[in-house]
Amino acid sequence: MAGDLSRLSLNQATTKHWSLREAVDGCVRAGIPAIGVWRDRLAETGAAAAARLLRDAGLHCSSLCRGGWFPAATRAERAARIDDNRRAIEEAATLNADVLALVCGPAPDRDIRAARMMVEEGIAAILPDAMQHGVTLGIEPLHPMFAADRSVITSLHEAIILAERFDSPHVKVVIDAYHVWWDAGVYHLIRRCGARIAGYHVSDWITPLPDMLNGRGMMGDGVIELRSLREAVDAAGYRGFIEVEIFNETIWKMPGDAILSLMCERYLAHVAPT
Repeated sequence: MAGDLSRLSLNQATTKHWSLREAVDGCVRAGIPAIGVWRDRLAETGAAAAARLLRDAGLHCSSLCRGGWFPAATRAERAARIDDNRRAIEEAATLNADVLALVCGPAPDRDIRAARMMVEEGIAAILPDAMQHGVTLGIEPLHPMFAADRSVITSLHEAIILAERFDSPHVKVVIDAYHVWWDAGVYHLIRRCGARIAGYHVSDWITPLPDMLNGRGMMGDGVIELRSLREAVDAAGYRGFIEVEIFNETIWKMPGDAILSLMCERYLAHVAPT
C-alpha cells in the first residue's frame, strides 16, 4: 500500500480477538511499525516474553493499556488498585512503552468530587514508581457519557489541569479523538497541552451511535475532523505514534488482516499528513 505508515500504531482493541502474537504478526505483514498493548493480552504471554516478541518483530510499543481505575469504596480496595498500577508500570518499563495510559475510573458512589480527589491521590502514589522505572503516565480523559462507569475525568481541560498540578515529565495526557472531538475548546486545549501530549488515538464517531462502548467507527465513517485534530496535535509538538483504537462488534467480526488493511487505507485517507 502506497503511503507513509511510519507513525501508525495498532491498538490491540481494534483486533480484539487476536492474541498478542497474532497482532504482532499482522502488523509485520501490514507494514505497521508499532502496537499499543492491552494488559489482558499481555498476561497471556508475560511481559518479558512479550518484550522479546516485539523486539524480534521490530515493533515499537506505543502504549500499554491500561492503568488507572483509582477510585474505590474502601481504603483496602484503593490500596489494591495502587498496587496493580505499580505492576502496570513495571510491565510498561519491560515493554519500553511510550506511555502507560490511565483510564481513571468511576466513582464508587455518587460522590464524583471525592472520586476525582482519589484519582489525583492515586497518581501521586504511583508517580515515584513511574519515575524510578522511566515510565510516562498518560491521563486519558473519556467522553462525558462514560462518567458513571469508566472515568470521572471527562474532558481534556480536566486532564491538563491534573497533569499541570504534578508538573512532572512523567505525568502527561493521552488525547483520543473519540473522546474530545465535541469540545468547543479542543484546539485551544491541544495547544495548551504542548509537550504534555504522550499519545494520540483515533477512530470515528458514527451516527446513530450503535453502542456507547463498542460503537466506535473506522476513520472516515463518522463526523470527526480527524486530519484537523491530528494537525493540531502535531502543531503542539507531538511527534509520536498515532494509535487506531476501535471498539466495534461489526469490525471485530472481520478477519484480522482485513481490519488492518482497511485501517491503513483509512489512516492514509483521513489522518496522515498529505
